[in-house]
Amino acid sequence: MIYGIGTDICDIRRIRETFERRGERFAEKVLGPHEIEVFRERLAKVPARGIAYLATRFSAKEAFSKAIGMGMRMPMTWRACEIVKAPSGKPEIRLHDGLAAWFDAKGLKAHVTVSDETDYATAFVVVETRP
Repeated sequence: MIYGIGTDICDIRRIRETFERRGERFAEKVLGPHEIEVFRERLAKVPARGIAYLATRFSAKEAFSKAIGMGMRMPMTWRACEIVKAPSGKPEIRLHDGLAAWFDAKGLKAHVTVSDETDYATAFVVVETRP
């Protein structure tokens, strides 16, 4: 049964401007431990790819917070929710700390998809109850 859905669209230009103003502190606030490593690798190779990665993760976390009906308040934090890639390439949600405990206690499972184009990143999340 569906517990909640969330979607978000993000202007990559806005993320780029924020990153230019605040530097890596912005990325470190939004990205979890695994994500920050991927971000740094992508940014070093092709800066636009790094910024697009940051934008898709920002968008996915916003969509996830909407799907669980919590918004950005405890235990939902930027770094407690990571969007990682499964071996197949499929994006998945990995939760940490209190958010992971809350999610497991509710018996929930999440599905996420992300996409980006030149100026926009988008994400869609479906959260369902586990059978």
